[in-house]
Order: sequence, then C-alpha cells, then structure tokens
Amino acid sequence: MGIEELRLDCAIKQKKGLHFIIPSILIWILISGIHMTSLPILTKNFYTFCATAPLMPLAFLISKLIKVDFKNEGNPLSNLGLLFSLNQILYILIAMWIYTALPENMVMVLAMIFGAHLLPFAWLYKSKSYMVMSVIISLSTLIIGLLFKPYIVAIVMILCEIIFSLLLVAEVKNLKKIIEL
Repeated sequence: MGIEELRLDCAIKQKKGLHFIIPSILIWILISGIHMTSLPILTKNFYTFCATAPLMPLAFLISKLIKVDFKNEGNPLSNLGLLFSLNQILYILIAMWIYTALPENMVMVLAMIFGAHLLPFAWLYKSKSYMVMSVIISLSTLIIGLLFKPYIVAIVMILCEIIFSLLLVAEVKNLKKIIEL
C-alpha cells in the first residue's frame, strides 16, 4: 500500500479521530463547570488538569460505540498519529508553568495547545476540518482568553468541539460515498 492509501485507511478505520474529539466535548463541559465555581484559581486549575485525565478511557469507549478501529495496528501511519498526540504532552509543560505563573490564563493556554496539536492530523486524515479548526481554536481562544474569564474560553471550546465533530462526521460520510463509487 502506498502512502495515500495508508492515509485513506487511517481516515476510514479511525473515522478521522472522532473517537477523541467527541469525548473532548465532555471534558470541556467539565472544565467550564469547574471554572464557574467560586473555588480559588489554583484549585480550579488543578481540577482542570484532573478533568483531562479521562480522555483516553473515554476515547476507547467512544471508539467501541461508533465502531472505530482504536489502534489500526495494520497501518504504520497509526504510529504517526500516536506521535502527533504524544507531542501534546510536551506542550502541557507550558500549561504547567502557566498554572502558577499566570493562573488566570491556564485554560486559554490549554485550549491553544489543544487547537495547535490538531494541525498535523489535517495531513494524516486528509482533512480540511482539522486544518481550519486548528487555526480557529488557537486564535479564537487566545483572543477570548485575553478578554474574558476562563469559563468563557471553555464554553467556546465546547462550541468549537461540537462544530468540529459535525464537520468530521460530514467528512467521514463523504469518504464512505467516495469508497462506494
């Protein structure tokens, strides 16, 4: 199989990563709830980090519900997708620094990191939605995060993730139509 066929295989079998995007909606709902409380900001930020922990188990569960090949072990590009995701862990170090240095900006930085990490998936999944949403999320959360409270950033992320999920569902449907031809 050539590289284009491998990319198409990833896009089809992993439904363009929907199994990770859908649970991120739930995580951003949780983060918005945390930041609507009257807790001290450092406590909110700690709970925010904790709220991101269930992403992998939720993604695995969602993959079963929407019939996604979670690992796609037969495709070597799946390892590249894993590397794209693991890269985000290095960026989390920035959010950890912000945690105490500029605590009121941590949600904004976390959202920007999330948005930026989407960009390489545009290539892997042959997806315009990943490219566009990567830029929109990164820039909009920077602007909104500088002007509004963290819970507003989280609400914007919920909306972005819902829109993103719908765009990916449409892309997956188009893939199915192409394959049927």
